[in-house]
Amino acid sequence: MDQDERLLHSSSFGAAAVAYAEHRPDYARAAVRWALEPAPGARVLDLGAGTGKLTGTLVSLGSLGAEVTAVEPDPAMLTELRRSLPAVRALPGSAEVIPLPDASVDVVLAGNAMHWFDMAVAGPEIARVLAPGGILAGLWNVLDDGVEWVAGLAEISGSAAIGPRDTPTSWRAETAGMHLPKTGASARFGSPEQAEFPHGQRRTADSLVATLATRAGMLVMPEQEQEATQGRIRAFLASRPETAHGEFTLPMLTGVLRVRRL
Repeated sequence: MDQDERLLHSSSFGAAAVAYAEHRPDYARAAVRWALEPAPGARVLDLGAGTGKLTGTLVSLGSLGAEVTAVEPDPAMLTELRRSLPAVRALPGSAEVIPLPDASVDVVLAGNAMHWFDMAVAGPEIARVLAPGGILAGLWNVLDDGVEWVAGLAEISGSAAIGPRDTPTSWRAETAGMHLPKTGASARFGSPEQAEFPHGQRRTADSLVATLATRAGMLVMPEQEQEATQGRIRAFLASRPETAHGEFTLPMLTGVLRVRRL
């Protein structure tokens, strides 16, 4: 994806902020605990926080004692975050321009967002706000295509609805080669670690289609193509006994990529 295409996709979510807040899943608690594991009670920055899906999971883990700040560039997404989590400090800003002082956080987390960052710029910014020994971790919710019907859903949906990083195998490959900050503000980062944690989301056929409609590839798709893609997905879900009637659990994993600032 070139720079212009990346910008088009990354800026598409604001128009669907309300649907994003309603339909996108939270993150596996075990995954968030692992991301924070070396720094309990930390000052945590949720960077590219969107409507607060990861922020909300952090807040729900109050026993960890994390002090959470959220930063989000899109005004509509930020409005939804502030509406749903009014007690959280939520600031306008981006990974490339973080509105926080030097060494002011112990952990930087990014939920389904790090792949949108321009790491040539964001890397030094993240290093600047992270205290020595701090952690940078990206979290991604991916579909568990080890389950037969989920693999079929991924195939029928096409890459716009279920694309890079959206299944475990593609997530491992994409994040293994992801550009992580190596230097910046005289800081270095250690070797990255990957881990995956079981997760799931209760859905109906209609709400799963609505969830997939909030993905960037779908949001930028021409209307006729979007309708055709959603029609294929609806027909597939109606044909499967697991998804044809009522609620079901969408099998997922939360993958975490973690690196420590030295």
